[in-house]
Amino acid sequence: MEMSDEVLIDSSWVKVAGYYSIWDTHNINPYRVDGRRIRDTLTLKLVDPARQHFSRMPLTKTPITSGFTFRWGRWHFGVDLDLDTGDSVRAAFDGVIRISKWDGGGYGNYLLVRHFNGIETLYGHLSKSLLPVGTFVKAGQVIGLGGSTGRSTGSHLHFEVRYEGNPINPTLMYNFPGYELRSDNFTVTSALFNYYSQALRRGRGSSSRGHNASA
Repeated sequence: MEMSDEVLIDSSWVKVAGYYSIWDTHNINPYRVDGRRIRDTLTLKLVDPARQHFSRMPLTKTPITSGFTFRWGRWHFGVDLDLDTGDSVRAAFDGVIRISKWDGGGYGNYLLVRHFNGIETLYGHLSKSLLPVGTFVKAGQVIGLGGSTGRSTGSHLHFEVRYEGNPINPTLMYNFPGYELRSDNFTVTSALFNYYSQALRRGRGSSSRGHNASA
């Protein structure tokens, strides 16, 4: 997507340059948007062959070892995918690397990629990040190597999907056992973020807005 292109947000066509005006290379969620307050139904195009935008799975195999749920006293805002240390980790969609940093108490070495479809994906516990902030990547491009850095008990990829900073259950977008996207399009409504009220009741929901969400 070119910066002169337009995207449909809250039923209004806006310039991508304006939508992406927030460029923060340190904070996972700088947007201050509460997904529970989204008023409209938004349809995001995950795959767009006309623009040569495609998708790839983040690993060559994707067995889930831990899901999007309350775990160990906090909400786990992604899924854990089994891998061996050194396995290639790939970008899920075309985009640009917004964060590449170390978080010793959580994600370890991690990357966050901003995609042209409005989604951001996060890749945690890497043994090595291969690309710096600002690098444009294509779907399927190797961006890091799997590992067990940070708050981790064994080698795995912590994989998150976010919309305007709000975590989305990745299994709603991906059929991990079937190794595929569930659809070329993804519908965003406030109902996707109902879990956040439960997370708040459990006492640790604020981590979805900050730096150290449960990894």
